[in-house]
Amino acid sequence: MPLNGGSTKVIRHTRGAFILKSIYSVTAVGLVAVMLGGTGIYVAMNQGSDDEFASCRATTVAGGNIGGPFELIDETGKTVTDKDVITEPSLVYFGYTFCPDVCPLDTARNAEALDVLADRGVDASALFISIDPERDTPEVVAEFTDVMHPKMLGLTGSAEQVKAASQAYKTYYKKQPGDPDYYLVDHSTFTYLVLPEKGFVEFFRRETTPEQIADTVACYVKASS
Repeated sequence: MPLNGGSTKVIRHTRGAFILKSIYSVTAVGLVAVMLGGTGIYVAMNQGSDDEFASCRATTVAGGNIGGPFELIDETGKTVTDKDVITEPSLVYFGYTFCPDVCPLDTARNAEALDVLADRGVDASALFISIDPERDTPEVVAEFTDVMHPKMLGLTGSAEQVKAASQAYKTYYKKQPGDPDYYLVDHSTFTYLVLPEKGFVEFFRRETTPEQIADTVACYVKASS
């Protein structure tokens, strides 16, 4: 059942009697900050005055050395590439379906942004790329994204495929020790805006609202037309 309008539905995955409590690594946050900080420096030195999206930029990292080709498995078990699935402006998020709170909240926010864009006549879609291929089979990610939004596609893959996609987008994830069935995964939580033929152009932090995302996406779509 997709999310609509201003309501936000949060999915909480449980297995047995377990309700997982979110654990975030300070080390993970530090690594992501350093990584993105370096990218920001790269961007500052490489964006020229001919930037077609200058009026839309909301972050210093936008337009940097982020994104690129990937090969993953879709919800039907088919191998797909970035060219196959990014055919319109896309909100790309790396997470996992067993995530107790952060991923459901972020993907619900992204789903709301798609609805706001649709109301404004802007076509867009979303990708949910799993960083937990051990548990997130095509069927599992399909169940997750089907509840979130009809235009959200779940992707998974082998450990090698997922790692390659994550590295392309400069994301961080690390499986935590613990129960083999109920472990947590530390991960970065940015959402990336990717345009067909243009690639990565912008990222959104967790505090960015659906309306703010929609405003920014609409600006990039207009600037690229």
